[in-house]
Amino acid sequence: MSKGEKKAAYFEKLETLLTTYQSIFIVNVDNVGSQQMHMSRRALRGEAEVLMGKNTMVRRALKMLVPTHPQLESLMPFVRGNVGFVFTNNPDLKEMREKIVSNRVAAPARAGAIAPVDVFVPAGNTGMEPGQTSFFQALGIPTKIARGTIEITGDVHLVKVGDKVGASEAALLNKLNISPFTYGMSVVQIYDNGNVFSPAVLDITEEDLIKSVIAGITTIATISLAANYLTLPAVPHLVINEFKDILAISIATDYTIDAAKSIKELLDNPEAMAAAAAAASATSAAAPAAAGAAPAAVEEEEESDEDMGFGLFD
Repeated sequence: MSKGEKKAAYFEKLETLLTTYQSIFIVNVDNVGSQQMHMSRRALRGEAEVLMGKNTMVRRALKMLVPTHPQLESLMPFVRGNVGFVFTNNPDLKEMREKIVSNRVAAPARAGAIAPVDVFVPAGNTGMEPGQTSFFQALGIPTKIARGTIEITGDVHLVKVGDKVGASEAALLNKLNISPFTYGMSVVQIYDNGNVFSPAVLDITEEDLIKSVIAGITTIATISLAANYLTLPAVPHLVINEFKDILAISIATDYTIDAAKSIKELLDNPEAMAAAAAAASATSAAAPAAAGAAPAAVEEEEESDEDMGFGLFD
């Protein structure tokens, strides 16, 4: 097959996938080897199809399809870097994302690589001979000689996330047989029925949505009350505030409403109000006292039983 025929076949396959599947995961495949890619394809077989290709070819194919499928234009900004596509019709996008990112493998640190995580060297015996002490000193790692080998005296934060791994750091990690990084496909963006969104959207729970709705309703009610502009969320607050005003007027005048009767009776009879307050205080104070009295009663009962069990002449 000639080069032109291969391109035509690729365009045809991409068009078929774009029009057959409703969801597309745009995945980053940095540091993913061919064997690992093969394992990922096998794990997704039957539920999704993986397609790789040069970005220029993908962009050209998308431009050809945009006139008939304008929704595909939203994919164009994300076709950059070392990316691939995972096509699926599985409606559970969160489950599919977990399957895509699950096939990760440990990898040694390489000089020049950007650290995706913090790398620590744990304290302990390295098994290395004392002649290599200078190697640790160059990296500022505290060591001592124990039983004829080098021992690291404390945990060391060797490489910070986002930093470039140096040649010395990579050599040390390899000497200690530490593979600090894991590599695999990672989801960059998700396309679903014409919409493109971040994979973080899949982590939003029902509780998060409820909190957002409540926060929005509270904000609308606050603005409505401050601007004196009637909205539905502000109605309960306005009703309560108006009721408080009516209650205050009723208490201050001779006109009595049902809700103000008990308050007026207490105000007209200060002694009854004081008695009610005293009764409430006594009730609240009696509860802790009763709780403290119960162990004392039990203790007295135990003492009387003890006296009965041992007479003076036993």
